[in-house]
Amino acid sequence: MLNRQVPHSEIDSPDIGSGIDGRMSIMAHGLVGSEILKIASDIRALVATGMKICNLTVGDFSPKEFRIPEFFEASIKEALEQGETNYPPSDGMLVLRTAVKDFYERWLGLQYGIESVLITGGSRPGIYGTYRGLINPGDNVVYPVPSWNNNHYCHLVGAQARPVICRAAESFLPTRELLEEAIRDARLLVLNSPLNPTGTAFTEEALAEICDLVLEENRRRRRRSRPLYILYDQVYWMLTFGSTRHFSPVSLQPELREYTIYVDGISKAFAATGVRVGWVVGPPDIVSKLANLLGHVGAWAPRAEQISTAKMLNATEEIRSYHSRMKAGVGDRLTTLYKGIAALRAEGLPVDAIEPMGAIYLSARFALNGKRTVSGKILSTNEEIRQYLLHEAQVAVVPFQAFGSTEEDGWFRLSVGAVSKNEIQEMLPRLRTTLAGLKG
Repeated sequence: MLNRQVPHSEIDSPDIGSGIDGRMSIMAHGLVGSEILKIASDIRALVATGMKICNLTVGDFSPKEFRIPEFFEASIKEALEQGETNYPPSDGMLVLRTAVKDFYERWLGLQYGIESVLITGGSRPGIYGTYRGLINPGDNVVYPVPSWNNNHYCHLVGAQARPVICRAAESFLPTRELLEEAIRDARLLVLNSPLNPTGTAFTEEALAEICDLVLEENRRRRRRSRPLYILYDQVYWMLTFGSTRHFSPVSLQPELREYTIYVDGISKAFAATGVRVGWVVGPPDIVSKLANLLGHVGAWAPRAEQISTAKMLNATEEIRSYHSRMKAGVGDRLTTLYKGIAALRAEGLPVDAIEPMGAIYLSARFALNGKRTVSGKILSTNEEIRQYLLHEAQVAVVPFQAFGSTEEDGWFRLSVGAVSKNEIQEMLPRLRTTLAGLKG
């Protein structure tokens, strides 16, 4: 079983709870590590024995499969050679803040001033900073389940988590109807589209209805209580496929400008997860406070990478050329995986998947609960299904429990950023044999 995070409320003195000896803070003691990293250790152990694994767990890009843009890589080297190695301004270099502002206007039609842009060392500091900057202990935070790390961020800041369970029928995305009760007196609504872990994205209509709901809630409060903000994580927005389009709150409802904090970066759209350049765009008064907060943490991006990112964001044609290849590679892998699972379903095997819309993820269901393996073991949990697929089909997947879900319903995240199309094709027959061998 994956580790359960210990809520603050369950630890009220250093005398209770296994291992509590007063050496750590209550928050640090109760915080659990990444569930995905635990799975990674299982994979490494099998690979060390010589087993070949189709690793669909990594929310990252293998440089063997997807490199950063060549002109971006050359620009970083040039900046380093020119001695751009000292501290950048804590809120980001002006050239990059300007580039982000212009980038959003060109590509998204969002018009912001320089004072609304904060540069961070990847997107994570922007998410954490927004939580830390807006949330007091006990404040209510609403987020969909499954989603990435919101349960952990709530724990870090002492928030009262209000997870909203989303199901396959809604593509695992929240709707106005699901959120109506949850957002009452909440401080923050966290949304992500395209969504990690599901690879699904909001339609214009669905997001517009949520935007209307947030505006109605803030009007209801009439400034007599603290407003409800949206943290909109759109780090995958450039990775959409087929007819899917990306939509954002302020583009749909300009009035939401004062209530929306965008978190974004280059990590996913440019396969640059290790380059660590991200940004926050939002109301100037909030952004300035987040800059102070993260400045004390030292969560800025490296100087050379900031200069090079500014050049890249301004290179519209180079971006389009890069994405013509990179997005085609991601989309081809997702389609191969989706069609392979759909074919298994057509044979009557207990699997299903949602057609990919964006990001690097596929939502797949292995409905194996209650099935008996060749050895006689009855599978009853997602963790047992994960282990079975790993050892028998040599395919590694991540259960939705790693993203806040508590249901043993067989849903998993499959990521294609670190595998080749050939690896996926070689894995599918193994998966078929493994599934066909189950009884019951």
